[in-house]
Amino acid sequence: MALSITGLATHFTLVKNFQYNFDLTMISIAIIFPLVFTIRGAFKRREKAIEHLAKFKSGLITVDACLQSQSKISEEDKINLKITIHNISKYLLEYLGPEPTSLETVRKEASKISDYIRERSVSMKFNASLKIQGFMKDVLLGIENVAAIKEHRTPTSIRAYCLIFIYLYPIIYVPSAYFRLLDGGSQSDPWILYTLALISSFILISLFNVQEQLENPFDQDGIDDVKLDMFDFD
Repeated sequence: MALSITGLATHFTLVKNFQYNFDLTMISIAIIFPLVFTIRGAFKRREKAIEHLAKFKSGLITVDACLQSQSKISEEDKINLKITIHNISKYLLEYLGPEPTSLETVRKEASKISDYIRERSVSMKFNASLKIQGFMKDVLLGIENVAAIKEHRTPTSIRAYCLIFIYLYPIIYVPSAYFRLLDGGSQSDPWILYTLALISSFILISLFNVQEQLENPFDQDGIDDVKLDMFDFD
């Protein structure tokens, strides 16, 4: 749509010979600054998501290793605990992915481990129980942090503002660019104006699309999305 508006604005400018001398610095700041701000914010959210998922997985691995090493836990309980830990990982990645399960399902599954440790803390060594609960804290924090990243995006108002100005940009830019081309002696070369206008709009809308792709780093709908398979417990 942005390119269509640009083409129409350029055609109108050439047909009506519409031009004016306008400093484009202000309009560039009005678009580029908030656009870069939102891209940077989305990128930071992606990096934080990777960090929290790494802590989540390492916490699960450590909890599983600690539970499996406890001699006072029966083999049947160890098998059930491993299945529960597997389900925590599975449900969280499903929640983050393109076909999400509910966050409450993930929380309920994680609470089973914490409840088991609390119920069996008397029969376990105090230090072991304390350490396992500490690692479970990392797991629970990982769940809540990535859930917060998934549900809370960069400010919608800023993204809407950027999109509106991207659509308005060619209407403001093209007549000013046309004035400078005429001033430079390029009156007989309208293709230059078309090229400059289309490239400028293409760059802006491409940057906006990059930000949109990074907005949800878990939906597996972009080349820069978080590779969720890497954080599977298996």
